[in-house]
Parts: sequence; structure tokens; C-alpha cells
Amino acid sequence: MKENIRLWSILAVVLVADMLDMLDSTITNVAAPMISKALGGGQELMQWLGAGYALTMGVLLVIGGRLGDKYGRRRLFLIGMGGFTLASLACGLAVSPQMIIIARLVQGAFGALLIPQGMAIMAAHFPREMMTRAFSVFGPVLSIATICGPIFAGFLIHADLFNSGWRAIFLINLVIGTLGFIAAYKMLPKDSGQKDVSIDGIGSVLLGAMMLSLLYGIIEGSANNWQQRSVFIILLGVVLAAFFIWRQAKADNPIIEPTLFRNRGFCAGLLLGFFFFGVVAGLTYLISLFLQLGLGATPFGASIQMVPLSIGIIISSILTPPLIERIGRNIVGIGLIIILVGLGIMFYQLTLTVSNPWAFAPAIFLMGSGMGFCFGTLFDFTIGDINPEEAGSASGSLSAVQQLSSSIGAASITSVFFIAQRYGSINFSMERSFIVIVVAIVLCLLLVRLLPVKTGNVKH
Repeated sequence: MKENIRLWSILAVVLVADMLDMLDSTITNVAAPMISKALGGGQELMQWLGAGYALTMGVLLVIGGRLGDKYGRRRLFLIGMGGFTLASLACGLAVSPQMIIIARLVQGAFGALLIPQGMAIMAAHFPREMMTRAFSVFGPVLSIATICGPIFAGFLIHADLFNSGWRAIFLINLVIGTLGFIAAYKMLPKDSGQKDVSIDGIGSVLLGAMMLSLLYGIIEGSANNWQQRSVFIILLGVVLAAFFIWRQAKADNPIIEPTLFRNRGFCAGLLLGFFFFGVVAGLTYLISLFLQLGLGATPFGASIQMVPLSIGIIISSILTPPLIERIGRNIVGIGLIIILVGLGIMFYQLTLTVSNPWAFAPAIFLMGSGMGFCFGTLFDFTIGDINPEEAGSASGSLSAVQQLSSSIGAASITSVFFIAQRYGSINFSMERSFIVIVVAIVLCLLLVRLLPVKTGNVKH
């Protein structure tokens, strides 16, 4: 009995950490226009608020797991939780665009140290039966946290606690993070780490430099009419990507196992995941911007008007497990087609210049429903053909791709939105952004047939 209480306490601590990450990855979606207006910085700040967090999270996620193996998972968990909380304080106290962007980058970096440790601690100390029960809790809780991020942010801004306005969405982490740190210090088992674990430092630097170049080039280029410097920085990112792939083939301890690149099903899923999660991040951010900048909604109003998206995700997530048994990987294709239908309906409404935000609710609901069919299945099919010894690298790679594609997707799609806004109305900007999203989804549909036929057994 006492042992069960201890294990459930560990699970609770890990869930708090993961919920913090899920909330903060989306919490600026509805607050970005207000933050930009308060601090200045214009469209670049609005793009960096979400993309910066996902960037450092994605770049350092796999490395964070290796650091936990080497120096001790409990130690890295505490460092990550403490650093994340302090970075949240810096975000809440920011007085300039530069300060909040740097704070968001640091927040994502400490999140990357924090998140991998929880799953590793559970895998090392939980019996198989307990792990199964833990995973049954993880999915719904984290899905709800992701969905509720913008809603929670809108509520906090509307409540205006102690006249804090948008700052409350970051300052609330002081309470959650402090309690989480104390609980982790008391509950998590101690471990000394494995000093012989090695980390590919060169590969890590190449990965970080590559992603920073691509993201910085996209955001700065869209804000400054694509000057030569922006194009050069993007090309530099492409060159660094080639060096990173070469390094992974040569390194003794690569970040990504080279054998995974020879697995057609895994590569197809990795590429599909890159486009899909980029679309999800960009589309949800786009809808929030449209509701606020186009229809005049407050952050709280925008968060409420996006509730149909959350409802759609929840319903389709519940329907997905039994459907997988019947239609297999086609469930991913069905989800993508439903998103396209939702986009088509909203595109048509934009051409009619519909101004009632609730008129878009059915289309937004359909988009959420399509996303829900893909969220829980895409990566499960991607790892369907991998070997057991590749599981750790595969799971870490997929998680990193999810974060990195979110940063690039949000930056790219909002770049199209802001560029188009210079030449037409906000409806025109939305229509042009939708075209880019449709192209990405069509590419995803073409990749579905290359996924493994069966799901894998690895949980992530």
C-alpha cells in the first residue's frame, strides 16, 4: 500500500512538470497581440513568443535526456523545474521585447532538461502493470492541458489578478513551479547517473545552430521584406542541416541512430509529423490572431471562441482507439481530410466576409476533430517497424521533431499571414495562409500510405 502511494506520488510530480510544458507551449497564443502592444515589437515579437519556446525545447530535448542519464535524473529534474520557474518570473517581469524573447528561450531550454527525466524515472522504478496504468492517465491529462492552455491564459488575463494583465499567465508558474519543486525534492528517488554516458557535443551544436538559423531567417525575413541577409541565414541553416546529417552518420554516440534513416516507415512518419505539427501550431495561432486582430475579440473572448476546437479534439480522441482496430493507419488520413473540410468551410465564410465569430464554430470544431484523430495515432504508427534497441532514439527524435516543427510551422504560417496583410484585408491574409496549410496537409496525405501498417509498442 505504501509503495503504491509512493509510485502515484511520483506520477503526480511528473504530470505537473509535463502539464507546465503543455500549458506554456500554447499559453501565448491568445496573449501575443496584447503582449506585443504592451512591450512593442510588432509581428516579430508575436511570432517569437511561441516559436522561441518550442525552438529551444526541441533542440535540447534529446540532449536533456542524455544529460539526465549522465548526471542523474532527479538532479536534472530539479534543475529543470527551478530554472523553468525562474524563467517564467523573468517573462512575467519583462519590460522589453528582447527581455521576454530571451526569457522564453530560457524557459524552453529548462523545459527540455525537465521533461525527459520524468518518463525515464518512471521507466526505471515502475513495474510493468503500474506503467500501463500511468500511460492511461498521461494521454488524457496532457491532451487536456494542451487544449486548455489558451483558455487558461484568456481566463487569467480577463481576471486581471492584482492588475497584472497578461503577466499573470507567466507569474502563475511561480506557484505551480515552486510546489512542483518541493514535491519533486521530497518524492523523486535519488540516482547518481552513469558517468560513462557520452553526448555528441558537435551534433548538438550543429542541430541548435541549424534550427536557430532557419527560424531567425524566416521571422526576420517576413518582417523586413526578405532582405539578402535573411535569405543568407536560411541558406546557412540548410547547409548546417546537411552537416548535422553527416555528423549523425559518423559520430560514435549520435543524437539520432543512423539506422532509423534507413527505415522507410519511420522516415515517412517523421516527415509527416514535421508537416502535421507545424500545421497544428500555425493554424491554432492563426485562428487566435484572426479572432483578435480581425474580429476584435479580447484574449478571453478568443479563448472561449476556440473552445469548439478543444471539444473536437476530445471527442475524436475518445473515438480513435476502437477505430484503429478496424481501419489502421487510414485513421490518420481521415483526420487530415476532416481538417481540410473544416478549412474549406472557413475559407468559404471568409470570402463572404462573415463577421460573427461564432459562425466559424462548426469549421473550428471540424479542424479540432481532425487533429484529434491524428494526435494519438501518428507517432504510434511511425514506430511500428523499428527495432527495440532503436526505441529510445526514435521516441526522442519524434518528440524533438514535434517541438521543432511547431516552432517552424508557427513562424512560417504567421509570416505568410503578416506579409499578405500588407497587400489586402485580414480575410485576404487568412485565405493566403490557408493555401499554404492546404499544401502541407496534401503532402501529409501522400505520406500516409508510406507509414507502417501496424502500430508500435513503444510509449512516448
